[in-house]
Amino acid sequence: MLAAFAVAVGAAAVFVVAQAKGPEPMVPLGLFSSRTMTTGLSIAAITMAAFNGVVFVQSLYFQQQRGQSALITGLLFLPMTGMVAALNPIAARLMQCRGLLPTTVAGIVAMAAGLGALCVLPAAVPVWLASLLMVPIGVGGSFTVPPLTALVMGQIPAERAGTASGVLNTARQMGGSLGVAVFGAVIATQTSFISGLRLDFGVTALLLILAAGAALRLRPTERANTKPAPIEGRPCSA
Repeated sequence: MLAAFAVAVGAAAVFVVAQAKGPEPMVPLGLFSSRTMTTGLSIAAITMAAFNGVVFVQSLYFQQQRGQSALITGLLFLPMTGMVAALNPIAARLMQCRGLLPTTVAGIVAMAAGLGALCVLPAAVPVWLASLLMVPIGVGGSFTVPPLTALVMGQIPAERAGTASGVLNTARQMGGSLGVAVFGAVIATQTSFISGLRLDFGVTALLLILAAGAALRLRPTERANTKPAPIEGRPCSA
């Protein structure tokens, strides 16, 4: 495992050098000169790590710790995952009425609140209550991904839009994969599953709060044009 990690780090270093010195780089390093871009990539990775980590750990919690079947576990996830689909139109509306950055920050804070609630939840709480407390994580995901994507892409020249989109999606997928791996590794090092679960959720909630703070500290010049015009015929309410 350590050898594979070392190979991955070495390959990443070679890739960065090749992009810096190549005449036609696949990922121009100039993309990362924007604070909005680097902050957006970090937030994308953290939020996906949180979402995927919760799905992984809570599925183990419901089945191994609470004795639920795979079918019941899937049903317990429906409130959280259902919110992701149901709230996308509302997230788009908030983007138009309140701006991209406020919507993004609200989503991050909602995810942090959900993780914080799960972190302090008693071990013997009814499973339906644990399911309901996962809802803010789904809500936060719905309110974070669309405005964050628009916020990042709005800072990128049109000729690099495809590359920037690919980099953003890569950051999200890497964050999700690392979330599952790290959450599982932390639980494996603790004396009990519940203590590892709480450590995972508590640290991730803190990282999300820091991410929200970083988003709020974007330079004013990079916040320009973060409030799309309302859809014609559907003006924003005061």
